[in-house]
Amino acid sequence: MAVQPIIRISAFDYYQLPEYAAHDLIQLIEGEVVIAVPPIPKHQSAVAETLFLLMTCSRTLGGKAYSAPIEVYLDEFNIYQPDVLYIAPQSRCIVEEKRLVGPPDLVVEVLSPSTAKLDREKKFRAYQKHGVREYWIIDPVNAYLEVWVLQNEIFTKLGTFTPDDTFESPVLNQYQVTLSAIFAA
Repeated sequence: MAVQPIIRISAFDYYQLPEYAAHDLIQLIEGEVVIAVPPIPKHQSAVAETLFLLMTCSRTLGGKAYSAPIEVYLDEFNIYQPDVLYIAPQSRCIVEEKRLVGPPDLVVEVLSPSTAKLDREKKFRAYQKHGVREYWIIDPVNAYLEVWVLQNEIFTKLGTFTPDDTFESPVLNQYQVTLSAIFAA
């Protein structure tokens, strides 16, 4: 049995696909089209609570918080839909009419069985390469959050936190993040 080669496409071809217009949760990851399935309620609860947290911070610090579906164009072969993101004042990320271009300052991916490997590997590498300053990976089922901070162009782990923990976010000006609300559901 022959293995089918993976066909990689560029952003130009991606934007021409009928699937692009038909799906909210479509991404281009290393030139490969990925269409996500609808998330489970625990996933959506973690997204909503994290968005609320980042919107609250943005009111104090400035900047903007967004949740999926919102397109982030990192490069010609990587166009993502992060679950939640924050753009700080004076960010390198540019808000355009239809999408964001460049790295958000803080990206949050909430794991689901269909996306966990992509979030931990391919997206992790792309966020690091493109200069996302802080990356949160939330596991809503096992109730923990990993925080990765960009230092000298490499993500270093700030820690793994559970619902009883708090941590200080470097991107959010050392804001004290309390995790109990994110895992409230």
